[in-house]
Amino acid sequence: MKENKLASLSMEFSVNIINLVKQLKSQKENIISNQIGRSGTSIGANIYEANYAQGKKDFISKLEIALKEASETGYWLELLHNTNYLNDNDFKVLNDKCTTLRVMLVASCRTAKSNEK
Repeated sequence: MKENKLASLSMEFSVNIINLVKQLKSQKENIISNQIGRSGTSIGANIYEANYAQGKKDFISKLEIALKEASETGYWLELLHNTNYLNDNDFKVLNDKCTTLRVMLVASCRTAKSNEK
C-alpha cells in the first residue's frame, strides 16, 4: 500500500518537474533545467523499477538511488529559488512534495532493511 502511494506521488512529482523544465526552457535556462529534469524524473523511475527488483537487496538499492535523486532535486529546487527562477509559492509546493518523497523513501528503506534481517 505504501509503495503504491509512493509511486503515485513520484509520478505526480515527475509531471510537475517536466512542466517546470518546459517553463525554464521557455526562459532560456538550459543548464539547471536539464539537471533537474534528469534527477526529478529519475526518482519515480527508480521507485517503479524497485517494484520489479531481483531481490530484497536490489529493491533497497533502487529505493536508495531514488532517495539520492530526491536529495539532488531538492538542491536544484533551492538553487532555482535562490536565483529567482522559482517564486516563493512554486518553490514551496515543489519542495514540499520533494521533501515528502524523501521522508517516505527513508521510511521505506528502513522498513525494507529491517525486514531483510
